[in-house]
Amino acid sequence: MEPKPVRIEVGTEAVSGLMLRPPAAKALFLFAHGAGAGMNHQAMASNAEGLAARGIATLRYQFLYMEKGSKRPDGPKLAHAVVCAAAARAVELAPELPLFAGGRSFGGRMTSQAQAEEPLPGVKGLAFLGFPLHPAGKPGIDRADHLTCIKIPMLFISGSRDALAEMDLLQPVISDLGDRARLHTVDQADHSFKVAKKSGRSSADSEAEALDALDGWVSSLL
Repeated sequence: MEPKPVRIEVGTEAVSGLMLRPPAAKALFLFAHGAGAGMNHQAMASNAEGLAARGIATLRYQFLYMEKGSKRPDGPKLAHAVVCAAAARAVELAPELPLFAGGRSFGGRMTSQAQAEEPLPGVKGLAFLGFPLHPAGKPGIDRADHLTCIKIPMLFISGSRDALAEMDLLQPVISDLGDRARLHTVDQADHSFKVAKKSGRSSADSEAEALDALDGWVSSLL
């Protein structure tokens, strides 16, 4: 199964996307990349393939800075515009599939901020693979303030060793969001869901656990 290239118009500009749709897909996940690696990164491709194996189609897409080959992430306003354009494109491409959105790290946070400002068209829930609650070494919860404005279900999948989301900070944030938010902790995993060899687990195991959690959550909402 090969992903299909997609063009996403963003005002007077455009970004690239990749649609991977398995036969008999049950849902579509709008999948944003992290700050340091674009949609073609091995982890993004592996996640998309793993979700396809579980019956979930994905639309990966680039933020404008990544499309242009820059290493400096776009500001929130520009990133939100890309998220909104990608959501609209997802509805065009697969109007019959229930739509979920989110992504890895920066991409997930930009998606949640966009949703908090104005509900994304057709999106039934948000899923975050490593929500960056704070910068590494600078614990805080200010980045979570906007989450209270989101009224659709949210799933936070986080490694127990995530340096960008210390568990003693993340758990209360999610608890305060009430029934609409759920946390799945991947034991011994870091922000990228990698695990040390001494843990007795492999990074493939932790990735599979994360994707199983996303799949189970999506299925529970269908």
